[in-house]
Amino acid sequence: MFTNKLVAVMNEKIEPGIVMNALAHMSIGFGAEIGKPSLRLTDFIDGDENNHPNISEMPFMILKANSNKIRNLRQAAKEANISFVDFTHTMTGGTYVEQIEKTKNTKESELIYYGIVLFGEWDKVSELTRKFSLWK
Repeated sequence: MFTNKLVAVMNEKIEPGIVMNALAHMSIGFGAEIGKPSLRLTDFIDGDENNHPNISEMPFMILKANSNKIRNLRQAAKEANISFVDFTHTMTGGTYVEQIEKTKNTKESELIYYGIVLFGEWDKVSELTRKFSLWK
């Protein structure tokens, strides 16, 4: 039914409020890049004619993993040319300017991944994420 798949894999070891913040940041940025038509955003109208705009017709799976598995998934997505956005520990605390500097001064191997969002061909994304469990 859908040609593309939207999946988030979040770090199960991070406090829920922090991991939800990371998911929100990734979703905003990714949505802006991918755009309304690709994400199949639709306005839902309720029985009182109230508009509930920009809800994706596609399912958005939220899975869980640890930082190293997210790191490996990021590399696999990169190699497979699958669009992704990730969020790390350096992107929290202080101002955004301090976060940018902290990220710049941290080697990739030292990053703690809070999450990653993937968007791409359904079968390719499924192949990369099939070993992860649903976030409950």
